[in-house]
Amino acid sequence: MSTRALGHAPSNANGPGLPGAISGRAKLAGVIGWPVAHSLSPRLHGYWLRRYGIDGAYVPLAVRPEDFVNVLNALPRMGFVGVNVTLPHKESALGAVDGVDATAQEIGAVNTIDVTAEGRLAGRNTDAFGFIENLKRGAPEWEASLGPAVVLGAGGAARAVCRALADAGVSEIRIANRTIARARTIAKAIGANVVPWDERSAALEGIALLVNATNLGMEGKPPLELGLGALPARAVVNDIVYNPIETGVLRAAAARGNVVVDGLGMLLHQARPGFAAWFGTDPEVTEDLRAFVFRGLAARG
Repeated sequence: MSTRALGHAPSNANGPGLPGAISGRAKLAGVIGWPVAHSLSPRLHGYWLRRYGIDGAYVPLAVRPEDFVNVLNALPRMGFVGVNVTLPHKESALGAVDGVDATAQEIGAVNTIDVTAEGRLAGRNTDAFGFIENLKRGAPEWEASLGPAVVLGAGGAARAVCRALADAGVSEIRIANRTIARARTIAKAIGANVVPWDERSAALEGIALLVNATNLGMEGKPPLELGLGALPARAVVNDIVYNPIETGVLRAAAARGNVVVDGLGMLLHQARPGFAAWFGTDPEVTEDLRAFVFRGLAARG
Protein backbone atom coordinates (compact mmCIF):
# COMPACT_ATOMS: atom_id res chain seq x y z
CA MET A 1 0.00 0.00 0.00
CA SER A 2 1.41 3.36 -1.05
CA THR A 3 0.42 6.33 1.05
CA ARG A 4 1.87 9.78 1.30
CA ALA A 5 1.75 12.40 4.04
CA LEU A 6 -1.24 11.35 6.11
CA GLY A 7 -0.41 13.40 9.17
CA HIS A 8 2.23 11.25 10.86
CA ALA A 9 4.05 13.82 12.96
CA PRO A 10 7.80 13.65 13.62
CA SER A 11 9.00 14.17 17.14
CA ASN A 12 9.65 17.92 16.81
CA ALA A 13 5.99 18.97 16.77
CA ASN A 14 6.23 22.15 18.79
CA GLY A 15 7.89 24.34 16.19
CA PRO A 16 11.32 25.99 16.20
CA GLY A 17 12.63 27.08 19.54
CA LEU A 18 13.64 30.56 18.42
CA PRO A 19 12.82 33.81 20.25
CA GLY A 20 9.67 35.59 19.12
CA ALA A 21 10.58 39.15 20.13
CA ILE A 22 9.82 41.88 17.60
CA SER A 23 10.99 45.48 17.32
CA GLY A 24 9.23 48.71 16.45
CA ARG A 25 10.34 48.15 12.85
CA ALA A 26 8.68 44.74 12.57
CA LYS A 27 6.91 43.92 9.30
CA LEU A 28 3.22 43.28 9.87
CA ALA A 29 0.93 40.88 7.96
CA GLY A 30 -2.17 38.86 8.77
CA VAL A 31 -5.25 36.98 7.64
CA ILE A 32 -8.71 38.53 7.20
CA GLY A 33 -11.81 36.40 7.62
CA TRP A 34 -15.16 36.13 9.37
CA PRO A 35 -14.86 34.18 11.51
CA VAL A 36 -11.09 33.77 11.60
CA ALA A 37 -10.35 31.96 14.87
CA HIS A 38 -10.26 28.62 13.03
CA SER A 39 -7.52 29.75 10.62
CA LEU A 40 -4.22 27.88 10.71
CA SER A 41 -2.42 30.70 8.90
CA PRO A 42 -1.18 32.52 12.05
CA ARG A 43 0.31 29.25 13.30
CA LEU A 44 1.89 28.55 9.92
CA HIS A 45 3.38 32.00 9.33
CA GLY A 46 4.37 32.30 12.98
CA TYR A 47 6.42 29.11 12.61
CA TRP A 48 8.28 30.55 9.63
CA LEU A 49 8.89 33.88 11.35
CA ARG A 50 10.51 32.07 14.28
CA ARG A 51 12.31 29.58 12.04
CA TYR A 52 14.03 32.32 10.06
CA GLY A 53 14.43 34.78 12.94
CA ILE A 54 12.47 37.48 11.10
CA ASP A 55 11.46 40.73 12.78
CA GLY A 56 7.78 40.49 11.95
CA ALA A 57 4.31 39.44 13.06
CA TYR A 58 1.31 37.76 11.45
CA VAL A 59 -2.06 38.33 13.11
CA PRO A 60 -5.66 37.13 12.70
CA LEU A 61 -8.12 39.89 11.75
CA ALA A 62 -11.78 39.09 12.35
CA VAL A 63 -13.60 41.40 9.92
CA ARG A 64 -17.33 41.43 9.22
CA PRO A 65 -18.32 41.52 5.52
CA GLU A 66 -19.75 45.04 5.85
CA ASP A 67 -16.39 46.28 7.19
CA PHE A 68 -14.15 44.46 4.72
CA VAL A 69 -13.50 47.27 2.23
CA ASN A 70 -12.81 49.84 4.95
CA VAL A 71 -10.34 47.50 6.65
CA LEU A 72 -8.54 46.81 3.37
CA ASN A 73 -8.22 50.52 2.66
CA ALA A 74 -6.72 51.07 6.10
CA LEU A 75 -3.98 48.45 5.71
CA PRO A 76 -1.38 50.78 4.11
CA ARG A 77 -1.94 53.43 6.78
CA MET A 78 -1.56 50.80 9.52
CA GLY A 79 1.80 49.67 8.16
CA PHE A 80 0.78 46.25 6.85
CA VAL A 81 2.91 44.71 4.11
CA GLY A 82 0.17 42.27 3.11
CA VAL A 83 -2.63 39.96 4.16
CA ASN A 84 -4.18 36.66 3.30
CA VAL A 85 -7.92 36.59 2.66
CA THR A 86 -10.15 33.72 3.67
CA LEU A 87 -13.91 33.07 3.72
CA PRO A 88 -16.19 34.86 3.16
CA HIS A 89 -14.07 37.62 1.60
CA LYS A 90 -12.18 35.91 -1.24
CA GLU A 91 -14.61 36.88 -3.99
CA SER A 92 -15.30 40.34 -2.56
CA ALA A 93 -11.59 41.09 -2.62
CA LEU A 94 -11.58 40.95 -6.43
CA GLY A 95 -13.38 44.26 -6.64
CA ALA A 96 -11.91 45.79 -3.50
CA VAL A 97 -8.22 45.89 -4.47
CA ASP A 98 -6.43 48.17 -6.92
CA GLY A 99 -5.51 45.34 -9.27
CA VAL A 100 -5.45 41.54 -9.57
CA ASP A 101 -3.30 39.08 -11.46
CA ALA A 102 -4.63 36.93 -14.30
CA THR A 103 -4.84 33.81 -12.15
CA ALA A 104 -7.03 35.48 -9.52
CA GLN A 105 -9.22 36.94 -12.27
CA GLU A 106 -9.74 33.52 -13.84
CA ILE A 107 -10.29 31.70 -10.55
CA GLY A 108 -12.63 34.45 -9.40
CA ALA A 109 -11.10 34.88 -5.98
CA VAL A 110 -8.20 36.60 -4.19
CA ASN A 111 -6.44 34.91 -1.31
CA THR A 112 -3.29 37.05 -1.09
CA ILE A 113 -2.97 40.85 -1.06
CA ASP A 114 0.34 42.69 -1.25
CA VAL A 115 0.60 46.29 -0.07
CA THR A 116 2.97 48.06 -2.47
CA ALA A 117 5.47 50.76 -1.53
CA GLU A 118 3.01 53.27 -3.01
CA GLY A 119 0.24 52.02 -0.73
CA ARG A 120 -1.70 50.20 -3.45
CA LEU A 121 -3.38 46.82 -2.90
CA ALA A 122 -2.32 44.11 -5.37
CA GLY A 123 -4.45 40.96 -5.28
CA ARG A 124 -3.48 37.50 -6.43
CA ASN A 125 -4.44 33.87 -5.98
CA THR A 126 -1.84 31.31 -4.90
CA ASP A 127 -4.11 28.26 -4.62
CA ALA A 128 -3.10 26.87 -8.02
CA PHE A 129 0.56 27.17 -7.03
CA GLY A 130 -0.13 25.50 -3.68
CA PHE A 131 -2.01 22.64 -5.30
CA ILE A 132 0.61 21.77 -7.91
CA GLU A 133 3.51 22.10 -5.46
CA ASN A 134 1.78 19.76 -3.01
CA LEU A 135 1.07 17.26 -5.79
CA LYS A 136 4.67 17.30 -7.00
CA ARG A 137 6.04 16.82 -3.49
CA GLY A 138 3.51 14.16 -2.48
CA ALA A 139 3.61 12.18 -5.73
CA PRO A 140 6.90 12.96 -7.50
CA GLU A 141 6.26 10.11 -9.96
CA TRP A 142 3.17 11.86 -11.33
CA GLU A 143 3.63 13.72 -14.60
CA ALA A 144 1.11 15.63 -16.67
CA SER A 145 1.86 13.40 -19.65
CA LEU A 146 0.76 10.21 -17.89
CA GLY A 147 -2.91 10.63 -18.72
CA PRO A 148 -6.23 12.35 -18.01
CA ALA A 149 -7.28 13.88 -14.70
CA VAL A 150 -10.69 13.90 -13.05
CA VAL A 151 -11.54 16.89 -10.86
CA LEU A 152 -14.58 16.71 -8.60
CA GLY A 153 -16.11 20.11 -7.84
CA ALA A 154 -16.55 23.47 -9.54
CA GLY A 155 -16.01 26.04 -6.81
CA GLY A 156 -13.03 28.34 -6.33
CA ALA A 157 -10.73 25.52 -5.25
CA ALA A 158 -11.70 23.41 -8.26
CA ARG A 159 -11.05 26.35 -10.57
CA ALA A 160 -7.57 26.70 -9.08
CA VAL A 161 -6.90 22.98 -9.46
CA CYS A 162 -8.06 22.95 -13.08
CA ARG A 163 -5.97 26.01 -13.91
CA ALA A 164 -2.89 24.39 -12.37
CA LEU A 165 -3.42 21.13 -14.26
CA ALA A 166 -3.98 22.93 -17.56
CA ASP A 167 -0.83 24.99 -17.04
CA ALA A 168 1.10 21.83 -16.19
CA GLY A 169 0.12 20.34 -19.55
CA VAL A 170 -2.54 17.76 -18.68
CA SER A 171 -4.12 17.05 -22.06
CA GLU A 172 -7.54 15.95 -20.80
CA ILE A 173 -9.35 17.19 -17.71
CA ARG A 174 -12.75 15.76 -16.79
CA ILE A 175 -14.84 17.86 -14.41
CA ALA A 176 -17.76 16.44 -12.43
CA ASN A 177 -19.91 18.64 -10.22
CA ARG A 178 -23.33 18.40 -8.63
CA THR A 179 -24.36 21.59 -10.43
CA ILE A 180 -23.43 20.91 -14.03
CA ALA A 181 -23.72 24.53 -15.16
CA ARG A 182 -20.80 25.53 -12.91
CA ALA A 183 -18.70 22.68 -14.31
CA ARG A 184 -19.43 23.91 -17.83
CA THR A 185 -18.18 27.38 -16.95
CA ILE A 186 -14.79 26.02 -15.89
CA ALA A 187 -14.66 23.58 -18.79
CA LYS A 188 -15.22 26.37 -21.30
CA ALA A 189 -12.39 28.45 -19.80
CA ILE A 190 -9.75 25.70 -19.98
CA GLY A 191 -11.07 23.35 -22.68
CA ALA A 192 -12.04 20.54 -20.30
CA ASN A 193 -14.78 17.92 -20.54
CA VAL A 194 -17.86 17.90 -18.33
CA VAL A 195 -19.03 14.67 -16.72
CA PRO A 196 -22.50 14.36 -15.14
CA TRP A 197 -22.25 13.92 -11.38
CA ASP A 198 -23.94 10.51 -11.46
CA GLU A 199 -21.30 9.30 -13.93
CA ARG A 200 -18.32 10.38 -11.82
CA SER A 201 -17.26 6.85 -10.88
CA ALA A 202 -17.25 5.63 -14.49
CA ALA A 203 -15.21 8.71 -15.50
CA LEU A 204 -12.24 7.36 -13.52
CA GLU A 205 -11.42 4.83 -16.21
CA GLY A 206 -7.99 5.33 -17.73
CA ILE A 207 -7.03 8.39 -15.66
CA ALA A 208 -3.69 9.18 -14.05
CA LEU A 209 -4.98 11.59 -11.39
CA LEU A 210 -8.13 12.04 -9.30
CA VAL A 211 -8.65 15.24 -7.30
CA ASN A 212 -11.48 15.84 -4.87
CA ALA A 213 -11.94 19.61 -4.84
CA THR A 214 -15.35 19.54 -3.13
CA ASN A 215 -15.99 19.84 0.60
CA LEU A 216 -17.49 16.34 0.67
CA GLY A 217 -15.64 14.26 3.23
CA MET A 218 -14.69 17.32 5.28
CA GLU A 219 -15.38 17.31 9.01
CA GLY A 220 -19.08 18.06 9.45
CA LYS A 221 -19.94 17.49 5.77
CA PRO A 222 -21.46 14.44 4.04
CA PRO A 223 -19.00 11.81 2.80
CA LEU A 224 -17.87 11.68 -0.81
CA GLU A 225 -19.64 8.73 -2.39
CA LEU A 226 -17.39 7.46 -5.15
CA GLY A 227 -16.82 3.98 -6.54
CA LEU A 228 -13.17 3.32 -7.29
CA GLY A 229 -13.62 0.16 -9.35
CA ALA A 230 -12.62 1.89 -12.61
CA LEU A 231 -9.65 3.72 -11.09
CA PRO A 232 -6.32 2.47 -12.50
CA ALA A 233 -3.87 1.10 -9.95
CA ARG A 234 -1.23 3.59 -11.11
CA ALA A 235 -3.44 6.65 -10.61
CA VAL A 236 -2.65 9.21 -7.92
CA VAL A 237 -5.50 10.32 -5.66
CA ASN A 238 -5.43 13.78 -4.07
CA ASP A 239 -8.02 15.22 -1.71
CA ILE A 240 -7.65 18.95 -1.01
CA VAL A 241 -9.63 18.50 2.22
CA TYR A 242 -7.25 18.56 5.22
CA ASN A 243 -9.73 18.13 8.08
CA PRO A 244 -9.59 15.19 8.47
CA ILE A 245 -6.16 14.55 7.00
CA GLU A 246 -7.15 11.04 5.92
CA THR A 247 -10.51 11.37 4.19
CA GLY A 248 -12.69 8.47 3.18
CA VAL A 249 -11.61 8.57 -0.47
CA LEU A 250 -7.92 8.65 0.48
CA ARG A 251 -8.39 5.73 2.85
CA ALA A 252 -10.22 3.70 0.20
CA ALA A 253 -7.67 4.52 -2.50
CA ALA A 254 -4.70 3.69 -0.26
CA ALA A 255 -6.30 0.37 0.67
CA ARG A 256 -6.33 -0.66 -3.00
CA GLY A 257 -2.71 0.40 -3.53
CA ASN A 258 -3.01 3.86 -5.09
CA VAL A 259 -0.60 6.62 -4.14
CA VAL A 260 -2.53 9.21 -2.15
CA VAL A 261 -1.77 12.86 -1.30
CA ASP A 262 -3.63 14.73 1.43
CA GLY A 263 -4.67 18.38 1.36
CA LEU A 264 -2.53 19.81 4.16
CA GLY A 265 0.39 20.43 1.82
CA MET A 266 -1.74 22.63 -0.43
CA LEU A 267 -2.45 24.89 2.55
CA LEU A 268 1.25 25.06 3.38
CA HIS A 269 2.52 25.70 -0.14
CA GLN A 270 -0.09 28.31 -1.06
CA ALA A 271 1.23 30.41 1.83
CA ARG A 272 4.80 30.53 0.48
CA PRO A 273 4.44 33.30 -2.16
CA GLY A 274 2.84 35.73 0.28
CA PHE A 275 5.42 35.10 2.99
CA ALA A 276 8.24 35.53 0.47
CA ALA A 277 6.84 38.85 -0.76
CA TRP A 278 6.13 40.25 2.70
CA PHE A 279 9.12 39.05 4.69
CA GLY A 280 11.80 38.61 2.02
CA THR A 281 12.40 34.87 2.53
CA ASP A 282 11.07 31.99 0.42
CA PRO A 283 10.16 29.54 3.20
CA GLU A 284 10.52 25.77 3.13
CA VAL A 285 7.72 23.29 3.68
CA THR A 286 9.27 20.62 5.88
CA GLU A 287 8.07 17.63 7.83
CA ASP A 288 8.58 19.59 11.05
CA LEU A 289 6.30 22.32 9.70
CA ARG A 290 3.67 19.75 8.70
CA ALA A 291 3.81 18.29 12.19
CA PHE A 292 3.50 21.69 13.84
CA VAL A 293 0.49 22.75 11.75
CA PHE A 294 -1.07 19.28 12.08
CA ARG A 295 -0.78 19.58 15.85
CA GLY A 296 -2.75 22.84 15.66
CA LEU A 297 -5.37 21.19 13.49
CA ALA A 298 -5.74 18.30 15.92
CA ALA A 299 -6.03 20.70 18.88
CA ARG A 300 -8.81 22.53 17.07
CA GLY A 301 -10.82 19.55 16.96
